Amino acid sequence: MKPPEPSPLTAFRLRHPLRVRWAELDPQNIVFNGHYLTYFDIGITEYWRAIGLPYPEAIAGSGGDLFAVRSLLNYHAPAGYDDVLAVCVRAAKLGNSSMSFEMAVFRGEERLVSGEMVYVHADPESQTSRPLPEKLRATIEAWEAGGGA
Repeated sequence: MKPPEPSPLTAFRLRHPLRVRWAELDPQNIVFNGHYLTYFDIGITEYWRAIGLPYPEAIAGSGGDLFAVRSLLNYHAPAGYDDVLAVCVRAAKLGNSSMSFEMAVFRGEERLVSGEMVYVHADPESQTSRPLPEKLRATIEAWEAGGGA
């Protein structure tokens, strides 16, 4: 007999609980698709907090800010009123000036939504990219390798 497959949740160190509210439902009585971007935003905020670099304080003085440049969502199954969800986040790739995050929303072990968010560190005035701050890079790498905040 082969061992059970690991839970897809284990790919994510950050798992933030969220309960679906009535106001998030559409006329089909399921979470309106646009709310999943809000859930992902909540996940990113909690990720910064978990790694010990809460935004925006952590980026202050870096000569830039973080800007979302890509959002991709794949819908697998709907969530409904009062469902308890896990919003999951992990850094997937750190480039020179950009960061890619893999994200997912689960209800129990069931993946409801998967996606990707890409952020670029850039100068807000000139709108030119800047290298990721070394402290941010090192902290994310340590967190994703299993280190603490």
